[in-house]
Amino acid sequence: MSRSHKLMLLFLAALILSIPAMAESSYSVNLTADKFLGNYLANQSGFALYYFSGDSNAGGASTCYDDCASKWPPFYTQTLNLPDSLRSVDFATITRTDGSKQTTFKGWPLYLYSLDKEPGDLSGNGREDNLWHIIDPQDQPQLF
Repeated sequence: MSRSHKLMLLFLAALILSIPAMAESSYSVNLTADKFLGNYLANQSGFALYYFSGDSNAGGASTCYDDCASKWPPFYTQTLNLPDSLRSVDFATITRTDGSKQTTFKGWPLYLYSLDKEPGDLSGNGREDNLWHIIDPQDQPQLF
């Protein structure tokens, strides 16, 4: 086999192996797992998405503003790109009272946690009197 054929085969092999990685990183919301907590939703960078139990009486609106929103930034993606394991009908967009947009899952507004420093950190789960939680898509109840 000629050297140019070998190089071409190496290039094609590298391209084929990189396709799943490229596809996975293109999701705006993905499903990931923790060995202790199980499956949870994460953003395109691998950071956990949370819901706030305090939003349960707001009819699908967010109740986290000002200092709360600084600590728990609302998550929004304009273009929702999901893996096959997640259903687009479970997601929606709301307009917050400050005019910004926020993505929801099963009616729950989604948030990031500012103290999660690396993808896979779950330090927000159970915070503030157990009001903040990661989202397990299989067990997350519909908010409304």
